[in-house]
Amino acid sequence: MKKIIFLLVSFLIFYNNYGYTQNYPFQNPSLSIDARVNDLVARLTLKEKVAQMLNSTPAIERLGISPYDWWNECLHGVARTSYHTTSYPQAIGMAAAFDVNAMKTMGDYTSDEGRAIHNESLRKKDYNRYTGLTYWTPNINIFRDPRWGRGQETYGEDPFLTASIAKAFVAGLQGNDPKYLKAAACAKHYAIHSGPESTRHTFDVTASNHDLWDTYLPAFKALVVNAKVAGVMCAYNAYAGQPCCGNDKLIVDILRKQWHFTGYVTSDCGAIDDFYQTHKMFPDAESSATDAVLHGTDVECGNQTYKTLILAVKDGKLTEKDINVSLKRLFTIRFRLGMFDPINMVKYAQIPITDLESQPHKDHALKMARESIVLLRNTNNVLPLTKNIMHIAVLGPNADNAETQLGNYSGQPSVVTTVLQGIKNKMKNADIFYSKATDFVSTDPQGFSKLLDSIKNADVIIYVGGISPRLEGEEMKVTTPGFSGGDRTSIALPTVQTDFMKALKATGKPIVFVMMTGSAISIPWEEEHIPGIINAWYGGQAAGTAVADVLFGDYNPAGRLPVTFYKSDSDLPPFDDYSMHNRTYRYFKGDPLYPFGFGLSYTKFTYSNLKLSKTKINKYETVEAEVTVTNSGNVTSDEVVQLYITPLKKGPDVPLYALKGFKRIHLAPGSSQKISFHVTPDLLKSVDEYGESVLDSGGVKISIAGSSPSERSVELGAAKPASANLTVK
Repeated sequence: MKKIIFLLVSFLIFYNNYGYTQNYPFQNPSLSIDARVNDLVARLTLKEKVAQMLNSTPAIERLGISPYDWWNECLHGVARTSYHTTSYPQAIGMAAAFDVNAMKTMGDYTSDEGRAIHNESLRKKDYNRYTGLTYWTPNINIFRDPRWGRGQETYGEDPFLTASIAKAFVAGLQGNDPKYLKAAACAKHYAIHSGPESTRHTFDVTASNHDLWDTYLPAFKALVVNAKVAGVMCAYNAYAGQPCCGNDKLIVDILRKQWHFTGYVTSDCGAIDDFYQTHKMFPDAESSATDAVLHGTDVECGNQTYKTLILAVKDGKLTEKDINVSLKRLFTIRFRLGMFDPINMVKYAQIPITDLESQPHKDHALKMARESIVLLRNTNNVLPLTKNIMHIAVLGPNADNAETQLGNYSGQPSVVTTVLQGIKNKMKNADIFYSKATDFVSTDPQGFSKLLDSIKNADVIIYVGGISPRLEGEEMKVTTPGFSGGDRTSIALPTVQTDFMKALKATGKPIVFVMMTGSAISIPWEEEHIPGIINAWYGGQAAGTAVADVLFGDYNPAGRLPVTFYKSDSDLPPFDDYSMHNRTYRYFKGDPLYPFGFGLSYTKFTYSNLKLSKTKINKYETVEAEVTVTNSGNVTSDEVVQLYITPLKKGPDVPLYALKGFKRIHLAPGSSQKISFHVTPDLLKSVDEYGESVLDSGGVKISIAGSSPSERSVELGAAKPASANLTVK
């Protein structure tokens, strides 16, 4: 009798989020997720199982399971849906804010909108792509070379900054419910992937163990081990002779065994096809699919190769039990998202469609756009501009370009405020002249005399140039001077823009250069001759308002560069060389145009009284580093306080210095604040030639300032760092 009662209870009728009524144990919310997953997978045929391993899964009508597409995007706001959504600055811009709290809020707001779309789509029985909750973001590849067109999707060149920003985003996106995921983040592209775009389907990366563990893996480890990210996407390219999606070292040894990752792994789109079509490492689709699954890749973003798994099982290349391993990982994610539970049990399933573009979300898009802006040059305090000026010339290909502001992998907000519109909104009584003036790139002779005559009465010229996500991005069909296939062939600002600014300079009028870009641009002439330069990145829907606020002093810029701005192409090693030698601020031995971490302000900050709780420690002790930061200027402002560690031991694999802490603070004029950092043994460790993290005896220098501790930073106007030495016994 007890057994009969148990079975009756287990087979109670449950109503799930898809509107089906069923009587299977996997529909019972009172059972554990493992029990429910095991029950569901046991009921599937081999054909049904394999179909669930493609990104676009069909319905299993006999079990009341609706279709689902794993492919969804929210790089900087929910993207590619038919709904209007809030668009935040491109990822590289959000990294420039150096604000983990703002990043966590952005992730939270983004998953609000994602849930709202998903909930509404379920109500309409719309199961199309980009309505799901498994988001293939963040992109935490290291932006090792500014020529990479997809670098705009990353959080820059530094592993510590990347990990810090990404952890905050994942925490916000996935939510804090003890049972349910709000949405599922996915760390990509695992693990060594940063161009060139033209060879990503064939390239076999060679990287030392030092570079692997020192540069390419730390952010992935932070998300897998600490942030508990739900998914990982493996890259197109190969590493050490094996495709990344079928790699012994990366997936089997490191991801699954060392880091104990239990989430799902998806291929990049078409990456399993590459096993046999472009990498030529397998003779056919069947052997390629087998290899990927046995290495732990659970989902194929594609529609053909994994279908051969049915034949592979019949041919004895793998077993149905091997298939079950992947199926259980996949359905575990869907159960954790509450997809098989009653709506009233899942608080996230009740988020309404009215949350899209809510006022707090739009306000936060403006906040992050403001925080992302980096003031690079301000000679003779040309900025901020006075609001008394009456004649303004707004020129340039990005002055009224909403498409540029949104970057790639973007949603479509209801309203995008361009720089031109932002200035018009702020300066309602001014006479504003606008002209696109130049294209981004031109090889034709340019004549500017007619346009210059049109702006002869201007009190100030604001040139909004840079580049565009239509020129840099993912595997693009672009071939134009300076750009090829989505990557850049030169980091120099296109010549036509520099030539035009030279003509503007000759007028003798004040000039401000507003640069929009997803990557570092070499602007040596502008740095020497244009008095005011700000980098606005691809700032999202509110970029125009944010730029206008900075230009006219309603917001004091405090963004910092998450990448090094080099002086010329000659500073760069070959693009396809993945060695970190002479790359990024940690290893670059040259003189940068603008250093990593650099950014000016309309006020001045000073750093003093750096105190260490101990000046000598053993290898297991933590040190408190405290510094006094003073706003010694006349303007209230944010400041990004940055801590760097410089090893006193020198060697080819030893970084010059490395970011190990940062805090964004707010200070009124004349006020001071004591800022402290916990410097743990892990932060003091370095990676040796074998890839091991070690803490050698000896000394390090701890520096705290508003930029990296380079002579160039101080030369450009950044505060002098406060420094102290620490001895490790």
